[in-house]
Amino acid sequence: MNRLDALESDSVFIIREAFSRLKPLGMLWSLGKDSNVLLWLARKAFFGHLPFPVILLDTGNEFDEVYAFRDRYVREWKLHYINATCPPIEETDPSLPPMSRAAARKTLGLKRLIAERKFRGVLLGIRRDEQAVRSKERVFSPRDANGKWDFRHQPPEFWDQYKCELPQGTHARIHPLLAWTELDVWRYIEREGIPVVPLYFARAGNRYRSLGEKDITFPIASQASTIAEIIAELSTTDEAERAGRGMDHEREDAFESLRSAGYM
Repeated sequence: MNRLDALESDSVFIIREAFSRLKPLGMLWSLGKDSNVLLWLARKAFFGHLPFPVILLDTGNEFDEVYAFRDRYVREWKLHYINATCPPIEETDPSLPPMSRAAARKTLGLKRLIAERKFRGVLLGIRRDEQAVRSKERVFSPRDANGKWDFRHQPPEFWDQYKCELPQGTHARIHPLLAWTELDVWRYIEREGIPVVPLYFARAGNRYRSLGEKDITFPIASQASTIAEIIAELSTTDEAERAGRGMDHEREDAFESLRSAGYM
């Protein structure tokens, strides 16, 4: 079994384990490359039919191409889709830097959605290699009643044994892609023919390597206009994946504060 086959098998197991043990279950779908791979794996896990909803935490500031992609594949894949409108920036923590406050709208949107829908589990497409704070995550990560994450006190995970017994009013974030790398994701996209938002491909010498809201996300210099060229570029670059995410260049502890408070 090669690396992609092993990653796929482990991720499908995690998705099925979450569905069997945590109900109701939902899946966040940002429409970025990672969440599209997660959606692809979830559809594989259940033979093309998702038995739980996919959710966009919608700030109203996604790129036009992202909304067009969503509209197409919600129809084509017959998804049970939830558009969760996020609260205005005025409701976020005023102590955060401006771009982090914009991102924190999604934290509040997710908190409200979980309260309304009573989700016991939420699937997300995050990876350990993407950001230093995320490297501390578990596959099944408990969150308290306010959605907060205590990264200093997490359950051990040995031999694919995951803790799913949660106190009332709490939930778990489940991360089937945690062990994947950015290169793994693109190699799997190439192998499987997974559609992605066209902003990932270079136009006029620039492309987006990581997609967020259009007012706080910026392109990088790149000539990579195909998946093969993206893979070749990533094999040699030293630039951080989130170099184009504005909030990552604000206060040093801003992202950790967001994550501890319930950000994805």
